[in-house]
Amino acid sequence: MPDYRRLPRFGYRLISLPPRIVYALGLGALIGRMVLLLTTTGRKSGLPHTTPLQYMQEGDIIYVASARGQDADWFRNIAAAPDVTVRVKGICFSTQAESIIDPGRIADFLELRLRRNPRIVGLMLRTDGIPSQPSREELEAYAVRLAMVVLTVPPTPALR
Repeated sequence: MPDYRRLPRFGYRLISLPPRIVYALGLGALIGRMVLLLTTTGRKSGLPHTTPLQYMQEGDIIYVASARGQDADWFRNIAAAPDVTVRVKGICFSTQAESIIDPGRIADFLELRLRRNPRIVGLMLRTDGIPSQPSREELEAYAVRLAMVVLTVPPTPALR
């Protein structure tokens, strides 16, 4: 069972480089269906930090889950300063991020992801030792070690 919390920061920086380059080249629309760029303010430095993250959009809400739970730097930055900038597809906007650590709400999100993408999410769950069709109790037990952020999209026709 992979433990994403053990991947060194260097590893995260290395795998985050290609999406950042794609967005920098103005090709965000190519990967924007799956990856957004989230810019937070560093909790210690006060400097902007940009992290590529997988997301899921439901209406005017964007969900971003943290495989490292509350230990992810970007999540800890949001806890200190919830004002963020989001770059998704060809759109950039500012919003307030809502940190979620409640296992029930995270399990709701996982159920939504399972309904939308049963194969890939089922595979991800299996790699973490969870059945691909878990019960609600199994999802909530799994969600205890996760965290997520909810971002509200301002009225922008291009994203809806």
